[in-house]
Parts: sequence; C-alpha cells; structure tokens
Amino acid sequence: MLYQGDAIRVEREEGGIAVLTFDLQAESVNKLSSAVIGELDAAIAALEGESGITGLIVASAKDAFIVGADITEFHGMFAKDEAFLVDMNQRVHAIFNRLEDLAFPTVTVINGLALGGGCEVTLATDYRIMADSAEIGLPETKLGIVPGWGGCVRLPRLIGADNAIEWIAGGTQNDAEAALKVGAVDAVVPGAELMAAGRDLITKAAAEDFDYRARRAEKGAPLKLNGVEQMMAFETAKGYVAGKAGPHYPAPIEAIRVIQKGAGEGRERAQAIEAQAFAKLAKTDVCYNLVGLFLNDQAVKKKGKSYAEQAPSIEQAAVLGAGIMGGGIAYQSAYKGTPILMKDIKFEAIELGLNEARKLLGKQLERGKLTQARLAEVLSNIRPTLSYGDFGHVDIVVEAVVENPKIKGAVLKEVEAAVGEKTVLASNTSTISIDRLAADLVRPENFCGMHFFNPVHRMPLVEVIRGAKTSDAAVAATVAYARQMGKTPVVVNDCPGFLVNRVLFPYFGGFSALVEHGVDFERADKIMERFGWPMGPAYLLDVVGIDTAVHASEVMAEGFPDRMAPRRKSAIQVMLEHERLGQKNGLGFYRYEEDRKGKPKKLHDDEAHRLVDEVITERRELGDDEIIARMMVPLCMETVRCLEEGIVGSAAEADMALIYGIGFPPFRGGALRYIDALGVAEFVAQADRLAETLGALYAPTPRLREMAANGERFYAETPAARDDAHA
Repeated sequence: MLYQGDAIRVEREEGGIAVLTFDLQAESVNKLSSAVIGELDAAIAALEGESGITGLIVASAKDAFIVGADITEFHGMFAKDEAFLVDMNQRVHAIFNRLEDLAFPTVTVINGLALGGGCEVTLATDYRIMADSAEIGLPETKLGIVPGWGGCVRLPRLIGADNAIEWIAGGTQNDAEAALKVGAVDAVVPGAELMAAGRDLITKAAAEDFDYRARRAEKGAPLKLNGVEQMMAFETAKGYVAGKAGPHYPAPIEAIRVIQKGAGEGRERAQAIEAQAFAKLAKTDVCYNLVGLFLNDQAVKKKGKSYAEQAPSIEQAAVLGAGIMGGGIAYQSAYKGTPILMKDIKFEAIELGLNEARKLLGKQLERGKLTQARLAEVLSNIRPTLSYGDFGHVDIVVEAVVENPKIKGAVLKEVEAAVGEKTVLASNTSTISIDRLAADLVRPENFCGMHFFNPVHRMPLVEVIRGAKTSDAAVAATVAYARQMGKTPVVVNDCPGFLVNRVLFPYFGGFSALVEHGVDFERADKIMERFGWPMGPAYLLDVVGIDTAVHASEVMAEGFPDRMAPRRKSAIQVMLEHERLGQKNGLGFYRYEEDRKGKPKKLHDDEAHRLVDEVITERRELGDDEIIARMMVPLCMETVRCLEEGIVGSAAEADMALIYGIGFPPFRGGALRYIDALGVAEFVAQADRLAETLGALYAPTPRLREMAANGERFYAETPAARDDAHA
C-alpha cells in the first residue's frame, strides 16, 4: 500500500502498475470534498516519491466514479472573498497538474457517473476508458458557476471547442457512446472488463506503443484555431446559448468566454482565467440560489426516500377516469414500469385515455427516444377496463374523475368496496378537502390525496396530501408510487388548495387587483416573464383553464374568506361569463391558433381587452417594481402561512414545490429564499405598505414580524456572510 486515507488508497501491483482508488468511507458515493482533495494531494505525493512505477490506473470502488464536488460545502466556501476562491481553485489546479505530469502514463477507468470535479479528474489523466453504462459531464452551469478545476481548459483541447461548448454550456450528462464519438474517452467496454482494459492500455503506453507524452502536450498547448475559426466557434455559440439560457443565467455564456479567453494560452494561464471566472460567478445571487436549490432538492428527495423505505413496492396500480389526466397518469406509470389498470364507465373515455398514452409514446418514437418494441411494452402495461373485476389485487388506486366532490365521493366509495383491505386510495384532486372526501369511506386511514400537475409526463411534482385520518402507511405507499413514477413527492397536510394552489391563488388575486387598477394584463405578463416566470399571470390562467381557475378560486374564497374572497367581479370571472376558457377553446385573455407543430400560439385579442375594461375601477400609474411587488408579496406571504401552519414541513419543501409545481423562477430559489434575499424586515415593510390599500391578502403574520424584529431568516446559511466578505 503506497497510500491509505479515508477516501483514497494507492496500491502497487506486480509489474509496477499503481492503482489509485476512490472509496469514500461511510458514503454511498464518491465526492470531492476539501478533505478528499487533500488526500488526493497526498496520494500524488506518494506516487511521485515511489520509484519503478510504470503506469497509473485511477478507479472507483463505488457504483459511481465520482459524482462531483461536495456541494454541501459550497455556501460556506463561496461566502469567502473572490481572492480566496481563486487561490482555492489554483491550489486544486496545481494538484491536478501534478497528476497530469506524473513520470508515467495514466488512465482513468470510469465505471459510473463522472460529473463535475469527477469528470475533471478523468481529464487530467492521459487516457479514459468508460463502462458502456457510465455517464460523464460537467453540469456546473446548472449551479450558476463554470467548471473550476480544468474542465474549461482540458475538454476543448480534447474534443474541440464546439463539442466542449455544447457539453459545458448545456451542463449535459453524456453516455458512453456520445463520449466516445467526440473523443472524450478512448474506449468503451463492458463494466466487468474495465480494469483489464486499463491494465492493457497502460502496459502498451509504458512500452511506448501509444505516445502519451504527445497527448499531454496537446492538452497543455493553446487550441489549434486561427482567428476566423475562433470567431466562428465562439461568437456563433454565444448568440445561440444566450437565446437558450436567457438573461437570468450568466454561467453558460461566461463558460464560452472562459474557453475563448483561454484558447490562445498555455495550460497554467488558461487555468488562471478559469479560476477568476469561477470566483466571480460563485459570488452571484444566482449561484447562491441555484446551489440552495440543489441542496433543497436533495433534502426533499431524501425525505421522499425515507417515506418510501417504509412501504412495500407498488406492483400493480389503477387509475379511475380515463381522460387527459387519467391517460397521462397511466402513461407515466406504465412508462416507468408499474403496470396500471385504467377504468372508466364509457368505452369512448377509455379510448381517449389510451390515445393520450399513444400520442406521448409516438412523440418519443419520433425523437428516437424509444424503439417500437419499447413502445409496445409500455402500452402492454396499460390495461383498460370498464369494470372493477380485476381490482382485488391492486396496491394503489388513483382517482382522477371530474373535480366534483359528490362524484368523487361516490366513485371512491364504490372502488373501496372492490379493493383489498390494504389497498391505498388516492384522489388526484387539486382543491377538494381530503377530509371531506374521506368522510364516507369505511377505511379513511387508507386514503390520501395524490395531486399531479398537468401535463403529468412533464411536471416533476406530486403533492401527497395527508388527511386527519390518513395513516403513515398510506402516505408511505403513495410517496413510493410517486417515486416509482419518476416524480418528486412532497407530503403536505390537508387544507383548501393544499400547498401549491393555495399559494398560487393569492398571486392571481394580486393580478386581478392590478387589472382592476388599470394595469394592462399583457404588460403584467411581460413584466413577470422578465422577472423570471415561464409565463405571465394572464397567460398562465389561459393555460390552467379559466373555468378551472374560477372553480379553484371559489374553493379558496370559501376556505380563506378574510383574504381570498373577491370584493367584486374579477377579469377572470368576466372571461368565464363570455365562455373564454383559455387554450382549451382558443379564447381567453389571448386568442390561440395552432402553429406548424400543432401547439397553441398566443395572439393579442382586442375583444379580451374590451371585456377587461368592464372591471377597471380606477387607473393607477404603477411602475414595474410596484407591479412585481403586488404579484409576489401575496404569493410569498401565503407560503409563509403554509409553513407556519404546518401545511408543509420545511422551507426546502415549500420552495421546491413552487419551483416544480408552478415554475417559480429557479434562479430566485423559491418564495422563502426570495424573502430572505429581500431581507425579512424589508419584506414585512413592503407588505405593510401594500396591505394599507390592498387588504388582508398582503398583511404579514405575527410570527413573520417577530422574525423581522429578531433578524431571523428561513435558511440558516446567510448571504450576509457573503456581503461581509467584501468588507
């Protein structure tokens, strides 16, 4: 043993080959924490001091190679000043450069995920051999930063500027076939043959059958592009990437600039450029929020996993109601491998549901995402039925019939009589109280909500709603099923609208008041889209469906009359009165026509503006910031209430639900991070000012006032520490 640490060991084999193995103790995956980087430094020193070594194989003892840096360290690390971050990266560069400059050939055998810093480790060796099931990539731009340990320097020299820009700016994970095609790896073999292939390659390189020194020289030299080629490669890419990333995500464009600035430089100078760019981006609010988003996502997934571990796997599911939603649920379940019965009372409805699944599968087939055989396999997992005859062995039933409490209650009572005593019943209601629906059930402990978002195949969130009598076992089984479907479940407690709709409708309330005060709804849409929402409030209402929105708003008004009951007729109600239902019938706040791809295209409509004039009570001159505040404060305030009332268990779950469920701008981190960013005291002051004229929807809670007075925050890690670093 040449070296032994808690995460890395180096052994010498017969014949002089050394094997450096990443094997982080007490962890299921390898991560590059500060401590692991320190061990890598020591391991390389041991290799440098050992004579007679003919080559090095870098390997992993885990299922993944290295999943990247330890992101749990980022907030604390990035709170330091830029000089610290530049120095930190330069120290890591020096370690990786020593790995690259060892006096013998090196190869990495990539057995699983090699992402971020893990990918950069592989780039520092002379050769890479990849298991056919492995994936590799540099996803740093998704965290608001650029690769900081040589990715922007070595990858372009290895696979060319164009390919490197695509990988780095896109933050993609790339399979073995794609990696081999562009030259990121030298060979792809079955996982069981990796070590043998590594030994064979190193033996040949040591015998100088392969010129590993020439490979190193190429990686350390300037990119072989003349001025015109550089202009074509980089300037064209900047325009394309800027259009894709949008104005709120600077990292992808900065990555291209880093590659461009370093293109004509040698290794160390190019790495210094990369280190500076990394440090600059690490200090941005976007990076802070995206790192927080990643940590929140991990926390939510960990909680979901802990629930699911308490439940048996779901072997057979069923869905009641075969409309668009039922068909989408059936498709998602079948696609992810859980067979599902799809029941309705009419054959025509069954056909509608099956056609929805066929349509989604057909699109996958067209894009080359699945084969005809796989399509047939998925469809065979969906079994249509008009009766309850096969429901005796179903583990979970998702009720997805019309959003009417009487109909849902009758259907649930009916299916309860047809299933086993342990079968879980879940209602895909978006607004109706779970306790109300459970009232007539014999086994209410087996019942909960399972709220999918439309379209089911795209939206990652599922709200699992616990009623007063819902058992832990029912919640665990429903969470397990959601995870099997590839969804991110968030468990919430019962209340009108649950979490996401309860929070969304105050946002729509803010919008209605803006229209009432003479703000053009198209202007409001543009402002909120610039703020970061994927679509503005009027456009979102058209997509949700005006009739659906009015029904949900009535539920909210009944549940929270003090702040959500309308004072007068709203623009949304006017649209419904004139049968303008949004995209579903082509007329809402906008007019819709199909584009060349058959998707609804939003168009200005004079009639909608004329109708909205009916509800204008006065015309106020409001600036963009005022419009943003009037939309965001009620949404954020309702999120605070949900957290305080225990409707949602944590700030992380609340923020992730809004990002996954309604497209809250990810770079802003969620509603509660947004409050933290403004400052709780500043947010309370803003809310108080608005509440004076706009009412209870804007009023801060007593607990929020207490937080403001005490300087408290929703998240422990503080951007204030980041600001102090500049002092």
